Amino acid sequence: MLSSWPLLRAEIFALVVLQALASDTFIAAVYEHAVILPDPTEKPVSPDDALALMNKNMDVLEGAIKEAAQQGAHIIVTPEDGIYGWRFTRESIYPYLEDIPDPVVNWIPCTDPSRFGPAPVQERLSCMARNNSIYVVANIGDKKLCNSSDPGCPSDGRYQYNTDVVFDPEGKLVARYHKYNLFMVESQFNYPKEPEAVTFETPFGKFGIFTCFDILFYEPAIVLVSKMQVDTVLFPTAWMNVLPFLTAVEFHSAWAMGMRVNFLAANTHKTSLAMTGSGIYAPDGARTYSYNMKTEDGHLLVAELDVHPRLSPASPPAVNWSSYALSVERFSQNDHDFTGIIFHDKFTFTELTKPGGNLTVCQKDLCCHLSYKMAGKRDDEVYVLGAFDGLHVVEGQYYLQICTLLKCKGTDLDTCGQPVEVAQTKFEMFSLSGTFGTNYVFPEVLYSGVQLAPGEFEVLNDGRLISKTKPTKPVVTVTLFGRWYEKD
Repeated sequence: MLSSWPLLRAEIFALVVLQALASDTFIAAVYEHAVILPDPTEKPVSPDDALALMNKNMDVLEGAIKEAAQQGAHIIVTPEDGIYGWRFTRESIYPYLEDIPDPVVNWIPCTDPSRFGPAPVQERLSCMARNNSIYVVANIGDKKLCNSSDPGCPSDGRYQYNTDVVFDPEGKLVARYHKYNLFMVESQFNYPKEPEAVTFETPFGKFGIFTCFDILFYEPAIVLVSKMQVDTVLFPTAWMNVLPFLTAVEFHSAWAMGMRVNFLAANTHKTSLAMTGSGIYAPDGARTYSYNMKTEDGHLLVAELDVHPRLSPASPPAVNWSSYALSVERFSQNDHDFTGIIFHDKFTFTELTKPGGNLTVCQKDLCCHLSYKMAGKRDDEVYVLGAFDGLHVVEGQYYLQICTLLKCKGTDLDTCGQPVEVAQTKFEMFSLSGTFGTNYVFPEVLYSGVQLAPGEFEVLNDGRLISKTKPTKPVVTVTLFGRWYEKD
């Protein structure tokens, strides 16, 4: 029986490939993982203790991977920091790191574990992929020794990278990506010298990969889609939600729609840090998603996606984001405008004082137009139309152009821009547009309770974000979130 096992495995792998080739769709999975964290320490633990903790997390991930494979998934994404957490200094993370080779070496760690020195984490991930005939995407730490001949070599003689790895259904390492845009607290890692645009081909389309904070920048995120033409983005993340525009499910689904790609986002789950929100997103909306601030449990999501989403009849058209907004006169003058702060940025607001109508608000070169009708104007809720055209400089520097319809926290206009999760006001319709100077605009609709609205809105090719049907739930925000990369 043993001698026939490699042959059987080859037949299973061939069957998986043939099934994928024969279909215009594939099954994707993401797992939101409640990471088992090490005890905080400045002093490095032993390699054995580090591996013991990583194995505890991999035990959980392996269960999710088996379950995903049983549900027919071809690929599964697990979160950033999902194997060891994030409580580290440069020194204390070192026992958790492995040397991860360039995938050109053609390596299956599961069957050849010691080829590049000790690599128990890569070996186990490779075996998870191989034993379940599924692509496995994980986030681990890479170490690369260096010396004084390299002028950039850190004083401790090594580079340390926040790294995504992908193993194919045979367990072969097929992708390695070093995170380029580190978030402010990631002092345990080095920046790679150059941004890496990492792609790999599968029987179900071309895939690209990047990590968490990368999504806000041009390289490598936009390069992968605009230049490398990937069909699907893989996105391990440890995302802390920030209302009203940057909750995970809201922004990641908007990025998929704005860039017209599939997007597989796997978040860590830690409610005390507002870390939750994973999903499987298509250009026309979320296929499935999860947002859970109530429990500390992990969560597996599985859904079907088009192999080539831009060729799908459901895919939204290419958009000229300012076409409509530039063609119309201002709906209203800035007679009653006021300013307010959203996430440290000074917005210009105008209040929706009537149950329906047309409004315009401008800031610098950006004018935002809104047509709307409420199902009923409430006395206990205030909505505003807001515009921001400027450089965001807190926790990263990036130029934004934002048009937003949003609910204020209270009836006092001073509360406009403060985080809001719940609302009661329903809208019969809305249409939002702006005179954007950028082609990179991400459309967001967030309902009460941090719920998405798949299928209930669309973007027209003239740049209007409109309700497709009568919105079924109260609105927290309707936003066009523009990124002007050249102005960073």
